[in-house]
Amino acid sequence: MPAVTLPGGVISLSAENADKLLASGNADAAMLYLALLRHGGELAPCRQALGWSQGRLDSAYDALRQDALVGPAPTQGPLRDSAPPEYVTQDVVAALERDGDFASLQRQVERELGSILSPADLKTLYTVYDYLALPPEVILLLTSWCVEETERKYGQGRRPRMSVLKKEAFRWRDRGLDTLPAAEEFLRGQKGLALRERTLLPLLGIRDRAPLDKEREYIAAWVDLGFDDETIALARQKTLLKKQSMSWPYMNSILKNWHAKGLHTVAEVEAGDRPAKAPKASAPSQGDQQSRRMARNIAALRRTAKKDSP
Repeated sequence: MPAVTLPGGVISLSAENADKLLASGNADAAMLYLALLRHGGELAPCRQALGWSQGRLDSAYDALRQDALVGPAPTQGPLRDSAPPEYVTQDVVAALERDGDFASLQRQVERELGSILSPADLKTLYTVYDYLALPPEVILLLTSWCVEETERKYGQGRRPRMSVLKKEAFRWRDRGLDTLPAAEEFLRGQKGLALRERTLLPLLGIRDRAPLDKEREYIAAWVDLGFDDETIALARQKTLLKKQSMSWPYMNSILKNWHAKGLHTVAEVEAGDRPAKAPKASAPSQGDQQSRRMARNIAALRRTAKKDSP
């Protein structure tokens, strides 16, 4: 939609369009139309400038479409480079009344967490749902995953805060886990990693506690590089011999060095770390042997001649 800007930064609209906006009596539609003129027809900066929820923006845009003031809304993803709008209680209440998917999501998340969401919690959930635009089924998988992780770290029955869910939701969005198949594939990988962790942790000297997040990152990286349990245990032994205590960064450097050399099993490491043998001296050729023998004979004759001389 072209914007007509007068000298001095003044934005204008036709009398016909102004009459349509006045006749509609829709304040949100009028505000959005002005914002579209101001931002060259781009919806993303309009939403950020107005601080509206996605639902309110969609409703105003639909009103403009009905009056033939705008065309079809452009397809766009979440606003990755801008801060989320400051949702207010009225936004959440309106969404619960208007959006059956969000209302159902609220009930299911409360069931997963075992508690009623506070107004602040509902705003956080609406941020994940509306701003990040994650599908409800993905948000439910995310919630279940956060519950499992919280219980793993802090004990059975512990539940994550909504701030934890929000932080993890941003991570999922940035990883592209915004569809059900992508989220399910990610969780399958995480469950496989958890099984490997159970066998690796005792080999790494961790028996009476859960691994720290950084330790889990190291383990995940080593598994991803293709090392088996025995090779990882060997790297730990070498680390303890060198450092006299466990050093995760040093052990990581050992494994990265082996990976760079293409060594991923104990047999490959032992063969690759074995010092190269010094080349054997080649046997002298027959011609060399004759030359040395002749030289010795000449030296002996010279010594004899020197003794016989007066």
